[in-house]
Amino acid sequence: MRVLFIFILLLTVQSCATKKDIDKRLLPEGIKSATEEMYVIVNDQKKLLYKKEMFFTKNGRIKYSKTVDAAGNLLQETEKKIWFVVESYSDKEPYYCKTRWKPNQRERISCYSRKQYKQNESIYYYNTDGTIDKIADNFTPFYTQYFYYTNKELSRIVIKDEKDKLIDEVTVNCATKDEKGTCLKEIRNSNVTNKKEEILFFPNYFNSN
Repeated sequence: MRVLFIFILLLTVQSCATKKDIDKRLLPEGIKSATEEMYVIVNDQKKLLYKKEMFFTKNGRIKYSKTVDAAGNLLQETEKKIWFVVESYSDKEPYYCKTRWKPNQRERISCYSRKQYKQNESIYYYNTDGTIDKIADNFTPFYTQYFYYTNKELSRIVIKDEKDKLIDEVTVNCATKDEKGTCLKEIRNSNVTNKKEEILFFPNYFNSN
């Protein structure tokens, strides 16, 4: 009985230790749901890439999300279970993603198919405030993303390959915020490919009337 209690305690602590999605995304406490729209901008013309709906738990984790393309076709659907997240797709079998808390502010996120084949895996490194420091991809193309912040806002993302060669460098600027400090319009400019993106964010809060 004591061994069972310790096992349950360890699982509970591990679950609670995982970083909150609101901290990763620089969102305030009390967010209930949100819609995110990603556009690519070419010659001052905006083209919708995807629209993502997210629903949050009161402790700041995404419990359900649905992502569709510009035509409304399903790209991905996620549902948070107790010990894993189910990722569903229209063109392939579901993935089952497990998060394991590691020492030194790290998480290992691994996704498996129904046949228990590992499909992808990344190591997330965090700052003490819960924001992402870097993401190292353990599957091809083995890129690592480095996140930089200015005045508690994401300002730059640098992407390198496994040989430390620069792949891309993206400057990030928040153009519009709401009264809670949530970024409602974010502009991303690539310094390598000259690609320009715009992210629109529409939040709803638990205390909203």
